[in-house]
Amino acid sequence: MPDPIATLDEMRRILAMLPGPDLAARAATIERERQLTKPAGALGRLETLAEWLASWQGRSPPEVRRPRTIVFAANHGVAARGVSAYPPAVTAQMVANFAAGGAAVNQLCTSVDADLRVYELDLDHPTVDFTTGPAMTAEGCARAMAYGMMAVEPGLDLLALGEMGIGNTTAAAALSLALFGGTGADWAGPGTGVAGSALAAKTAAIDAAVAINGPAGDALETLRRLGGYELAAIAGAVMAARLARIPVVLDGFAATAAAAVLFAADRNALDHCVVGHCSAEPGHRRLLDRIGKQPLLDLGMRLGEGSGATLAIAVVKAAAACHAGMATFAEAGVSGPG
Repeated sequence: MPDPIATLDEMRRILAMLPGPDLAARAATIERERQLTKPAGALGRLETLAEWLASWQGRSPPEVRRPRTIVFAANHGVAARGVSAYPPAVTAQMVANFAAGGAAVNQLCTSVDADLRVYELDLDHPTVDFTTGPAMTAEGCARAMAYGMMAVEPGLDLLALGEMGIGNTTAAAALSLALFGGTGADWAGPGTGVAGSALAAKTAAIDAAVAINGPAGDALETLRRLGGYELAAIAGAVMAARLARIPVVLDGFAATAAAAVLFAADRNALDHCVVGHCSAEPGHRRLLDRIGKQPLLDLGMRLGEGSGATLAIAVVKAAAACHAGMATFAEAGVSGPG
């Protein structure tokens, strides 16, 4: 991982200055939508997606010609407690699989014509086991956020964000618990497939982590204590995308939990984001309710690696294509509503 110089205070300053939507582009999109050859509202969420795209791309009509999926990968110290059905070595092995083109996300990127980038965050040095204290130092957390920001290149039309990290649904659950309340049992799920006593151990680790790390004071401090390097990178990428006017599609539970840190700091921080799908991980639906997001797809997936977000790119592309390509009533010589 490169060594960008950053502090959590700097991240807080950036978070406080995120730009809002382009109201002129939104208005132009709404006006064009009224003139297209269909009954008002007939395309449902495709219409609101086109409006959302225009608002955050700052142009009307919106377009999705250069989408990208980014997967951030990191390791978690808590994985040594057996909270996953797979050993921590699988993180690096899956990164190699991404590079070789053998993962599900590779096939999905090909199917929606999206570019794929995978970024490792010091896989040889996992976070601290957060049942014993904070997962990251302030410097380490800020560096990971800055790394995520640096990964967002200008000129992209749409960004899908995912992760790879054995143990990160445990971190996602702990973050969700600390930010939104409840108990470990409310947020714990099978992740890679744990059940029975292993799931009980995972739930206990979530409760222990939140208890030992105590009230953090603010959302970014909560991320430092209970998150992971790849989750911090996702939070940074979400911020950078907002600054660059690139709409974002979030993946499943872990990616949404990373972004929810920003929501906890500023309820408008995720307005430029949609959630690609609802994971079968039970905490994800609960988390979506907390942050007020309705997923685009609900297919029972729980793979991670940006798979659901990438698949949802097809829906967003369809929304842009319909809005830009349909004829107006006047162009088509079709009578409008009476």
